[in-house]
Amino acid sequence: MSGISRPRLVFERWTDPAAGELLGAADIELVRLDLTADPADGWAALESAHGYQVATRTDVASMADGGQWLADRNLVRRCGLLLAVCSAGAGYDVIDVDACTEAGIAVCNNSGPGAEAVAEHALGLMLDLAKRITVADRMLRRGDLGDRLVLRGSQLQHKTMGIVGLGAIGRRLVQLVAPFGMKVLAFDPYVDEKTAEALGARSVSLEELLGCSDFVQLTCPLTAETEGLIGRAQFAAMKPTAFFVTTARGRVHDEAALYEALTCGEIAGAGLDVFHDEPPRADHPLLTLDNVVATPHIAGITAEAARDIAVATADQWQTIFAGGVPPRLLNPEVWPRYSARFAEIFGFAPEPVSRTREREAVGR
Repeated sequence: MSGISRPRLVFERWTDPAAGELLGAADIELVRLDLTADPADGWAALESAHGYQVATRTDVASMADGGQWLADRNLVRRCGLLLAVCSAGAGYDVIDVDACTEAGIAVCNNSGPGAEAVAEHALGLMLDLAKRITVADRMLRRGDLGDRLVLRGSQLQHKTMGIVGLGAIGRRLVQLVAPFGMKVLAFDPYVDEKTAEALGARSVSLEELLGCSDFVQLTCPLTAETEGLIGRAQFAAMKPTAFFVTTARGRVHDEAALYEALTCGEIAGAGLDVFHDEPPRADHPLLTLDNVVATPHIAGITAEAARDIAVATADQWQTIFAGGVPPRLLNPEVWPRYSARFAEIFGFAPEPVSRTREREAVGR
């Protein structure tokens, strides 16, 4: 690179040490953001950074400092050298994509590497709810098991799964339920009918999906379009024997409406890996219900996924700083302004973005 000696990348932590090892060997200056240190130190690092791997512990960051380390308009405004911002996993709600695009900053996520882990977790929640595994475990531990027939469950075989979001996680989940002979309905405005059919799903409206599914699975990102997508009317449209499962983001569904639906018998149960506020309080109303199975946003946390995500993260940052087009670029429309800023900072122009990638920006 002719413009500067080394690109500087700020990160809070890696999912696996492999990311740091690979990036260190690539002669990229790595600066760790300590969420517990003096905020002035953090800002000094970020204001001189060319890349930012957004802090992953958003719950801790938000509690400790009002979320000042999330990639919002304030951070973008203060960090004039910033060229790219990446999230650790598929979700990118910790990044203000519009603010970054306006400032000429590329935004990337890490969709794909953790899809297997999340899809398996989603399937696990379905099985748990259908077979009443957690409910049975609780009863055994309390010592109040009487008639075993009260624990009668159901089977996944030949049931209907409705999946909201046919990204990498959703597509893998469709494959995982195939051995059960499940019928799969899908709602994703950015996936056409032919593509959905090739994946093993039938593209339908959200209304049809809700009314016909035995399991409603959310695997979509949190965006302006999906925030509050599932609320009181949507839960009321589901079958009383249906289960709601989400490994997406908490604010895609309305928690108060879900509680009401579960307590009044509108739906049979829920499997939750995400909440509006994380971690949720121990006395959270949803955690008091026996027909709820919950985990603390751990669907993507497996040893295999952590390493895969770390390697993909390192590869993406190396591509960015070498002037390539990152494989998981979320805002290709930023490229003209990004390219000009990149050339000014590093002394050479990055590769152009194909027209195909630009069109993909419409459906991010």
